[in-house]
Amino acid sequence: MSTVRYRPKQAPPSPPNDLEHVASFFESAPDGRERFRWTLRDSLDEALDGQRTGRWCYQHLRKTEKTYLGTAVEINLTREFDISDGHDLDWRILDTEVDCKFSRDLGGWEIPTEMYVCAHHGEQSADYDQIALLTWLNDDTKEWAAGLLRISDSRLRWRRDKSGADVRAYNKDFKRRISESSLADIYWLWGGIQTDLPTNLLRHLPKSTRDEILKPGSSGQGRVDALFRHVQNRLINRNVVLTVGQQDDAPKRARDARIHLRPHGIIVLGHDRPHQRIADSLGLEIPSKGSWISTRVAPVPPDDVRSSFFLDEQWWARATGDDESEAPTFPTKKWDGLRFAPPAATGTSRTDITWAP
Repeated sequence: MSTVRYRPKQAPPSPPNDLEHVASFFESAPDGRERFRWTLRDSLDEALDGQRTGRWCYQHLRKTEKTYLGTAVEINLTREFDISDGHDLDWRILDTEVDCKFSRDLGGWEIPTEMYVCAHHGEQSADYDQIALLTWLNDDTKEWAAGLLRISDSRLRWRRDKSGADVRAYNKDFKRRISESSLADIYWLWGGIQTDLPTNLLRHLPKSTRDEILKPGSSGQGRVDALFRHVQNRLINRNVVLTVGQQDDAPKRARDARIHLRPHGIIVLGHDRPHQRIADSLGLEIPSKGSWISTRVAPVPPDDVRSSFFLDEQWWARATGDDESEAPTFPTKKWDGLRFAPPAATGTSRTDITWAP
């Protein structure tokens, strides 16, 4: 989805003095890095609007929507980090004006004239050189980055005109990119390019699996059923369910999928405590609110060594290739019969652990 015009080789160990307080604002914020990467994820999902459009990757966006993505990043970072509006630029952070810039291309940020001092800009010139927060993400490679740079006339691109003189390299909007030599001056938050943009599950599924889920002519619920049938043992979040189903009420879609997939031995676990305990007992990731995980189970004898849970008068473990059975029925309210056995890896004998809701 993007071009990498520049890739930092080694991040500076600390920010320059004039950027230190702004860098600290983000880097020292509680869970700042985690919140930042999820804000980028949410901003792209917001632009995709999967529930309404069924779109699941950046390449599906129209040109104007790709432009809007930068606005979404700025708005969502403003909310997430409770940043005040600036007088001249987007933000005012610790009495410092900061502008938020986004580019789909690493190194492709376009800088307006009001961010730097230039005698040729007249009233459009800034009173002093301003700070830019430079953001970038690539959903295809799961990379993202955020950097700080004080913009100046000399740090932006120049070109040679026909007479051989150096002139400012404006684009049609009278903006300029950061010069190649000045990209090395960027202070990268959290040490440089990050590689853990929250996964776009649909984007990174094998094409054959994605095509099976999004089969033309399937109903919304049918597609959600296919999602939980084909994508097992990994968390699926609310946005994916909404995008696949293109219907309101993702929890109901997941509940209905649980009913529809039960004959196939598949359980769909959500964030309710009994569900979380079952996921834990089977060695699965534990779903939090707004996420689900499905897996195929089969009845096992009491002396089976696999991690298991007891429900519906039967011990259940994750199915192997040869197992074939209906899944247990989940109670709607009381889970009095739910019990767990310690994993065989602990070396302990099977002793039922009753969990009281």
